[in-house]
Amino acid sequence: MIRVILPAHLKVLANVTGEVEIDPKDGVSISAVIEAVERRFPALRGTILRYGVRERRPMVRFFACNTDLSHEDPKSTLPEAVLNGEEPLLIIGAIAGG
Repeated sequence: MIRVILPAHLKVLANVTGEVEIDPKDGVSISAVIEAVERRFPALRGTILRYGVRERRPMVRFFACNTDLSHEDPKSTLPEAVLNGEEPLLIIGAIAGG
């Protein structure tokens, strides 16, 4: 199972606590995992990837294995440690301000 950690505000929308587990048969890329999360939790559609264009929303970041994956090709394969469940895919809400 692929472990996904959502930011607090998305956990509230999805009505979950803790991690979300996604079956790897749904895909092994960031975009496939996000699509599986959105299918399982329809309230999250459009909150992580923009509607229509399926691009990462500006204030959302993806991390795994201490690496920022936010600017990687969303169709590239996730790191092996994520695929075998050792490490989670973290979806982080970026913080801005001044």
